[in-house]
Amino acid sequence: MMRWRQPKVLWRQLLRLERPRQQAAVWRPQDSFAVVLVCALVALLASWPLLVEPSIRAGMPAPFTARAPKAATVVDSTALEERRLQLLPRTTVQVVDHQANLVLQERLNTSLAQLQQLGPRPGSALPPVPLTPAEQVWLQALDPDRRAGWERELRQAQLRMLSQGLSGGLAEGQLLNAASLQLETLPPAGRDLGARLLTRSLLGQANLRSDPALSQRRIEALITQQGIPTLQVNQGDLITRQGEPVSPQALDVLDYFGLVNRRPRPLAWLAAFGQGLAAAAVMVLLLRRWRACLEPRQALLALGVLLIAQAVSLWLGPLASPLVLLVPPTLLLAQGLGTAAGLSWLAVSCLLLPLSLGGVADLRLLLAAAVAAAGAVAAGRQRSRAELLQLAVLLPSGAVLLQALLLQGRGQLAQVDLLGEAFVLGGLLMAGLLLAPLVEQLFGLLTRSRLLELADLERPLLRRLSCEAPGTFEHTLMIAGLAEEGARAIGADVDLVRTGSLYHDVGKLHGPQWFIENQTGGENPHDRLDDPQASAKILQAHVDEGLRLARRYRLPRPLADFIPEHQGTLKMGFFLHQARERDPAIPESVFRYHGPRPRSRETAILMLADGCEAALRSLPPDTSDQQAREMVRRLIEARLGDGQLALSGLTRSELELVIRAFVRIWRRMRHRRIPYPIAPRRAFSA
Repeated sequence: MMRWRQPKVLWRQLLRLERPRQQAAVWRPQDSFAVVLVCALVALLASWPLLVEPSIRAGMPAPFTARAPKAATVVDSTALEERRLQLLPRTTVQVVDHQANLVLQERLNTSLAQLQQLGPRPGSALPPVPLTPAEQVWLQALDPDRRAGWERELRQAQLRMLSQGLSGGLAEGQLLNAASLQLETLPPAGRDLGARLLTRSLLGQANLRSDPALSQRRIEALITQQGIPTLQVNQGDLITRQGEPVSPQALDVLDYFGLVNRRPRPLAWLAAFGQGLAAAAVMVLLLRRWRACLEPRQALLALGVLLIAQAVSLWLGPLASPLVLLVPPTLLLAQGLGTAAGLSWLAVSCLLLPLSLGGVADLRLLLAAAVAAAGAVAAGRQRSRAELLQLAVLLPSGAVLLQALLLQGRGQLAQVDLLGEAFVLGGLLMAGLLLAPLVEQLFGLLTRSRLLELADLERPLLRRLSCEAPGTFEHTLMIAGLAEEGARAIGADVDLVRTGSLYHDVGKLHGPQWFIENQTGGENPHDRLDDPQASAKILQAHVDEGLRLARRYRLPRPLADFIPEHQGTLKMGFFLHQARERDPAIPESVFRYHGPRPRSRETAILMLADGCEAALRSLPPDTSDQQAREMVRRLIEARLGDGQLALSGLTRSELELVIRAFVRIWRRMRHRRIPYPIAPRRAFSA
């Protein structure tokens, strides 16, 4: 009789990583409900156009054959829009900008104030414009009242010129002639000097701005004068034939006769909603497949940025830029959750974003997807903020260059504002770099840059470890070297292993003297305690205290996992032996760590390095590589036999590579040095 597998087993198999034995993190029911709710919102936005768009659109196959029930004159909306677009560059209405006038008046006042500061002798101060001898004599001969009248004439002349509108491209000679005409009632010296002052304050400046409302009115007036384009339809004329594409003119006629249904289509909407929900759920499953420790807040981040991209696309419509919508979120997720997560988000977003397609839009969408995919691959390999900054500059530049080349070849370059798009994309990427530390803290993202920052030995927690538990600190550095080489040998995450190794024993800060590497001599505290069960609790306490310190210092969860998993559920063999000498019936479980066992290759490698480090250091100098490998292999076989590596996903071939890597590091640490002769100290003579 065939037995069906339990749904729970099937669900876990769907959530497997590339390494089948690695289990996904368990989510609380409320977290799962929140993720499902946001998936439903994503599906709602993806299907929203079917709730508000008409049942027939231009370009789609006609659902029925239609003939005109009567003769009619129908407005050709496509031709009307084309005429409006053609008139737009020629019908821009400009008006005087009063703010610009104030700025230009202030420039003239500044020049007059500088002229006021001239002393009675020529050359006593620098004038705003060069003065002729006749103009200097004329200025010196002016009394205060006449000078005030002359300045008033200049200001009024400037106001008259500004009220007529000023263009920034006006030639200097024409501007000087216009100013002279405005001041023709003044004496020659005052007229020439005033004209030059006005020219200086107005040259290269403009006080005009476009008025969209007046421009639209002019366009409508011109269209009315030229006549609104219409379509003449006779009774019985064929409008559409079933299965053939609907033209824009046919759509106008169908709409005129009320044959276009603008009510929601429940069945079509339900199908689109189901598709969107399935796509969002698949994205979450892919994220969990490639990242076993994925947290609910990280899944909500991926869904949230997809929701924002959908909303912006619906709001802007055809003006939405695929580059701006796709590239920044893909880079963010690729840095924080891995390249596979970024590419998964990109694939689902290309499917669900309501971007307008057809013509140049198809080409731009494909180009944006290609740029985002290249950025995701590159972002997963960046190791510093400086490299990410370079990527934020190179991606917009490369995208604009590619678009310019492709659109120029198709003659559609004028339809896209490439420079503005590049500035918006670059600005978003720069803002993302500035806000990256905050996003990493809020959503628990672990980027390469953050890993390297946390591996700095001057970090507060590592500095405490080096000062308060120096023996543990040196032990940590040696294990980090072994684990890093082991991870590199099998292609695991080297940066994660290195940083996790540095923090795996921070819990020993609660009592460094209880651990052998920190005991410099004298009596062992465990001998004085003389209680194997109490000693076992002290050893377990270094794991519990390490997790507490990880929460206190806000270590990311993937790093905090190294603290309990490097011990797994190993036996505390020394104290178990002592306890059974006193009571052979004592259960073994009392002397095992609480776990969990390693659930990733990285934490498993650290467990093996922790177990082999002391044994490798104890080998005599004449030990061969083969003997060292056999010793390491026995230790690893013991871990395998104890079931400690069952959830890690490490294979036998990978374990053999790890063994060889450990022996290589051991050989480097045990290299011989040449003994240098030390000269005898000379006796001091008076």
